[in-house]
This record gives sequence, C-alpha cells and structure tokens, in this order.
Amino acid sequence: MTDETHEHITEATAILVSLGLPRAQQNERSALCLLALLNLTPDKSWAQAEAPLMGITPMMDWVREHYQKEYAPNTRETFRRQTIHQFMEAGIALYNPDKPERPVNNPKAVYQIEPVTLALLRSYGSEAWHNRLTDYLVHRETLIARYAHAREQNRVPVQIAQDKQITLSPGEHSKIIRAIIEEFGPRFAPGSVLIYVSDTGKKWGYFTAFPSRSMMTRHLGEIAWETEVWVAEAPSHLIHFDGERFLGPYQAA
Repeated sequence: MTDETHEHITEATAILVSLGLPRAQQNERSALCLLALLNLTPDKSWAQAEAPLMGITPMMDWVREHYQKEYAPNTRETFRRQTIHQFMEAGIALYNPDKPERPVNNPKAVYQIEPVTLALLRSYGSEAWHNRLTDYLVHRETLIARYAHAREQNRVPVQIAQDKQITLSPGEHSKIIRAIIEEFGPRFAPGSVLIYVSDTGKKWGYFTAFPSRSMMTRHLGEIAWETEVWVAEAPSHLIHFDGERFLGPYQAA
C-alpha cells in the first residue's frame, strides 16, 4: 500500500474523530466506508470528493479495489450495523435518498454522503476547514433532527388500539401488516388482542394475506389446501381453499 493510500485512511479516521463519532467507529473500517461514500480514491484530493449512491457490498468491493483491504463476505452486516448505521444516526449518510420508501433489507438499498457533510469534507486540508467544521458542529443537531424526521415520515403508521399507534419501516410488507391489523382483525377476529408485530422484512415470506388478487396469483402454487386467504383490496371477503373446516381449528378427535 502506498503512502498516499495510507494518508487518506489516516485522514478519514481523524475526520470521524473531529465529527464526534463514537470510539467504536473511529477505526479503519469506518474510515474506508467514508472514503467509499466519497469515491475518494488514492489519486484524488479531498476537494474532489463525490457523492455516489452505494450499497454495502459495492462499498466492500470498492475498498478492496482501491485500498487493497479484503473483508470477508460475512462481515457485510458488520459494515451495515457497526459503521453505516452510526453514520446515518450522525447525519453523515443518507439511506435510499433516491427512493426513501424502499423496504428494509431490499437488495437495492443504497447510501449516500449527506450534502452538507460533503461540502464540509471537500474543505479538508484547506484553510477553511476549521471554521467550516466549527459551523457544522454548531448546526449538527438540527441537521440530525431534520433527517430523523424525514425518516419517520416515510414509515407506515398503524393504529393498533383506539389510543395507540405504532409505525413500521417502509415497504409493501408493512402495508399489508397494517391492513391485517386495521381491516382484517375487526372483521374476522373481533375482540382479539394484538400481542406482537414485526416488520423485519424477509421473515414475512408467506402471508396468506395479500394486497391484491393479482399478487395472490403469483403465489397460488404455495397456498395449501384448507387455507383461508384474505386480500386487502376486498377486505370484507375471504377465499377458502376447499377442505372440511372454515376459519378455525379442527375439533379434537
């Protein structure tokens, strides 16, 4: 590795310290993530920093290509949970700025350096750096609050009781969960009590509840006989796939 490459990593680490990132993010992995988000290859100056859209795996590939740092594929979640998540919380990186409603765990999920942060980092190494850093830190909490509010606006609100509402992460799965709670429950399970809600993406692989009949037809081959299927676009009806029982358990023999 060249001295120039090593210098960029060292500088990126120093920047993370200056920005007040926790000690757990003041490391080489996080420095390399920052460089990737800026597309700051070893031959570029900080003034040439860019703002590409980049997913976690492409980020790891970029680090290997430009800084010869190899990370095992199973460290992908470490990148996401131990660096990029903290970047978002600190207002340094944005999640899916091209499509905020993209679901959690979507393979097309991307991150991008926040515009105000980009402008600051382009001044690194110049006479303007310290004054701009001071101004940035003064207004940082406002910046973080603004993006936190924007993320909250993209969540799916769900009324789980007369006086209680929760929000789920964006995506079609969350919308069908909301429909099940707000439309299916009162019609077909009156008086029932909601005890658990999860919107962790792929865990909800097979609902026998669908947003539309066209979506249901894509999964017909996976629906078992003696199953009741509910379609949100026709909330007052159930579709019964034959069998002896309808909407309920079998009696013990």
